[in-house]
Amino acid sequence: MPATLILPYRNILPRIDPTAFIAPGATVIGDVEIGAHANVWFNVVIRGDDAPIRIGAGANIQDGSVIHVSYDGFGSGERVPTIVGEGAVVAHMVLLHGCRLEPGAFVGMKACVMDRAVVEGGAMVAAGALVAPRKVVKVGELWSGTPARLARRLKPEELDYMRWVPDHYRRLAEEYRGC
Repeated sequence: MPATLILPYRNILPRIDPTAFIAPGATVIGDVEIGAHANVWFNVVIRGDDAPIRIGAGANIQDGSVIHVSYDGFGSGERVPTIVGEGAVVAHMVLLHGCRLEPGAFVGMKACVMDRAVVEGGAMVAAGALVAPRKVVKVGELWSGTPARLARRLKPEELDYMRWVPDHYRRLAEEYRGC
């Protein structure tokens, strides 16, 4: 089984709560903080080099996702962090780049959320969607497409599912940790 890589960058070592689960094959680099009971699955890359990455308690980062930051080296010099709030869900093969997911946000499989975009808590980005820079996905909304746009309001069963996923993955991570 591949090793988990926890690497420093510029002498900054990631800070990972001891209750967090980091699966074998995941790579976590640099200025990264991962909160209590967060879970980071197989082949995820989290690279906090040009700016920090913060992953909140109970957040779920699924297999093959890439989390990076943004740096405007040709203009303002601004360093844009990536923030994943408590209990947020990042499904399989998602790309997050210099964006913010508020607590309870949900990003579907193979979606991309770009620089300075925000997904509010209780909002969902559909599988395969591309949220363009600086867009804001509001609470209760489902955005889909490339570029992503408001598709409709979320249904009650979708909101229930969004709350169920982080708890399910936290239990799954505990099971894996016990192996």
